[in-house]
Amino acid sequence: MRLFSVGAGASAERAPQEVAEHPSAPIPIVGPGIGESIRVPLGETGLETFPLMLGAAEFGWNVDLETSHGILDRYVEFGGNAVHTADGFSGGRSEHIIGQWLRSRGLRDRTLLSVRIGAHADNPGLGSVNLVRAVEGSLTRLGVERIDVLHLDATLDATTNLEDTLATVEWLSDAGKVGAIGAFGFAPERLVEARILASAGYPRIQVIDAPYNLIRRQPFEGDLRLVAGAQGLAVTPSHALEHGFLSGRHRRKALTTQGVRGEQLRGHLNRRGIKILRALDQVAEELSVPVAAVSIAWLLAQRTVAAPIVNTFATEHVDELMQGAGVTLSRVQVAELTRAGN
Repeated sequence: MRLFSVGAGASAERAPQEVAEHPSAPIPIVGPGIGESIRVPLGETGLETFPLMLGAAEFGWNVDLETSHGILDRYVEFGGNAVHTADGFSGGRSEHIIGQWLRSRGLRDRTLLSVRIGAHADNPGLGSVNLVRAVEGSLTRLGVERIDVLHLDATLDATTNLEDTLATVEWLSDAGKVGAIGAFGFAPERLVEARILASAGYPRIQVIDAPYNLIRRQPFEGDLRLVAGAQGLAVTPSHALEHGFLSGRHRRKALTTQGVRGEQLRGHLNRRGIKILRALDQVAEELSVPVAAVSIAWLLAQRTVAAPIVNTFATEHVDELMQGAGVTLSRVQVAELTRAGN
């Protein structure tokens, strides 16, 4: 299985490892993961991330603790270092699971923690009091002293004075509880307002998490992308595979699951969705990689995108996803995929 250096512009295949002294000697499983050296700057934060962040939205909901830890282990085995969660994922259970994994593996210093706050039922919104309580709650559940990237979730709160929110973030930053600042659900004009406040000395938003993928192009491909580019923001798109549709596994309405997710998948099984899947199939066949990897590679080919956030249900899916970081699409392939989604 090829994981990295796949596609147009790829480097030569890795040299084979040295053999053991004796053919019957056991082969030690030691050393860094195959992607340990693959890191990209997370915008202007000074942080470096593997170009694929592991999302934890399913942990504690559709994925139990043991499987969640297996997924995290597999991600790290391949050299991944960035985990994204939120205080609203499974009512905080996702954070508990990640915290247990960090303690049991001793990997806190090697893991970039990205946490979205503002949607927990106990501390909703971005008001000063709830913001402090939400951060303290996430720190407790994760069992850490600092959040590397704190995403402010405005989906439930678009009215709180942004100056008050950033002043509270400044206090949390000075206390050593948070590092870089990100945003989720912010309108372009609110990001502009935030940059004006940053010029007056308030903490600067440097990362944005926006739902974006080959089938969900709007609203990111508009003013939001223009603002991100102008401000030098790092984009970490969530829903990178659109609930699994862009993995190519769901192609018949009769075979999709029931419930909200099944309804979402069935909604994409239309003329446009099938056209996108066919374009993905063609590129995947040309490069001999999974469809999911091509979907990730298309995102990484987009301007301002630093590292897509991908959620998964099973350990074996991680193998497919991680290949996306090593796929280099040609300009023709990027254009064909983009045209299929127009």
